[in-house]
Amino acid sequence: MHLSPDSIIFWQYGFLTLNATIAFTWGLMFVLAVGSKLVTRRLSMGLQRSRWQNLLEIVVTAINGQIAEVGLRTPAKYIGFLSSMFLFVASASIFTIVPGYEPPTGSLSTTAALAICVFVAVPLYGIEDRGFGGYLREYLKPTFIMLPFNIISELSRTLALAVRLFGNMMSGTMILAILLTITPFLFPIAMSALGLLTGMVQAYIFFILATVYIAAATRTRKTAPESNAESKPEGKAESKPEAKAEAKPDAKAEPKPEPNAEPKPEAKAAANPGK
Repeated sequence: MHLSPDSIIFWQYGFLTLNATIAFTWGLMFVLAVGSKLVTRRLSMGLQRSRWQNLLEIVVTAINGQIAEVGLRTPAKYIGFLSSMFLFVASASIFTIVPGYEPPTGSLSTTAALAICVFVAVPLYGIEDRGFGGYLREYLKPTFIMLPFNIISELSRTLALAVRLFGNMMSGTMILAILLTITPFLFPIAMSALGLLTGMVQAYIFFILATVYIAAATRTRKTAPESNAESKPEGKAESKPEAKAEAKPDAKAEPKPEPNAEPKPEAKAAANPGK
């Protein structure tokens, strides 16, 4: 039983070491790169599509919908980075059904590298959307006293991403190894299925947390558009009644009394002398 794939050494020369973490990580990246190339080489826009293209479209549509639900306004801008993280972590769990395979996410070095990618991507997206000064001002809110606490929060959530994924993946491997020694027939099959489910859940959690962190860094205030949207109906509602209220009394008050009040006395005065 290996607590981490780092302890499995394939080749070593001096300080150069090739362990299972490095080998399976690069192998997994190679499989994902080649698989994506094969699936996307003959994309069709018509109704006749391959089953692999249909599967790819389902995955991309689901990821795109999740990014939009979190609050990012342009999911296409972030789907490349976020979907790569999700597919890597999910594939690392799916390939555990292959004999001799050790998930690279069971190593703290791999999960730390993934967390550092998120740690670097969050300010990059934030500065791109809000500007350098606008992003840095968030660390001073609500007061400048919160600056060290906001910095600690950034570092601690990066550490939490790495440790959470590492702990869950390592614990699943350890439980499966223990059950293999106790009951080598029935329980390992059930635990393998449970391990696949746990790995997919961890991939989803990692993906959602990364998306939430990016959404928090790129959020912008929308007070101006909302105020304009609210003021326009009020202006229309107020202006129309006033215009009607001013126009109708003037039209009714001025023309009607003049013809009714003035001609009648003149007609009577002209009629009396004649008699």
